[in-house]
Amino acid sequence: MPRLIKKIGSLRRGKRGIPKGVIHIQASFNNTIVTVTDVRGQVVSWSSAGARGFKGTKKSTSFAAQTAAENAIRMLIDQGGMEQAEIIIKGPGPGRDTASRAIRKSGVVLNSVRDITPMPHNGCRPPKKRRI
Repeated sequence: MPRLIKKIGSLRRGKRGIPKGVIHIQASFNNTIVTVTDVRGQVVSWSSAGARGFKGTKKSTSFAAQTAAENAIRMLIDQGGMEQAEIIIKGPGPGRDTASRAIRKSGVVLNSVRDITPMPHNGCRPPKKRRI
């Protein structure tokens, strides 16, 4: 007789009401992705401008980023809510500030807002000068 094996996915879906979490905003020039995780880094909900139905250049607008952030928080509230959160912003895109404002308006208490955008320390070596 085969034994029943519990799946990890079913355990994650069983979680309700995360007291503390991390909201990652990745804002590129083409899209904005909002991911909500718990403190250990397991994804609770996510949304992006492309997933919300924006296509082409409309994905890179600040309104699309706001809609993506609102959708990620709405899915989180449906699962049981989150009292405290920390925002981590990465990337130079136009939707970074708008997404954080939308999260602030949602009612989640924010502990901190960190910017982890990678900055080059003088970058790559430029190509050699052209000789004509």
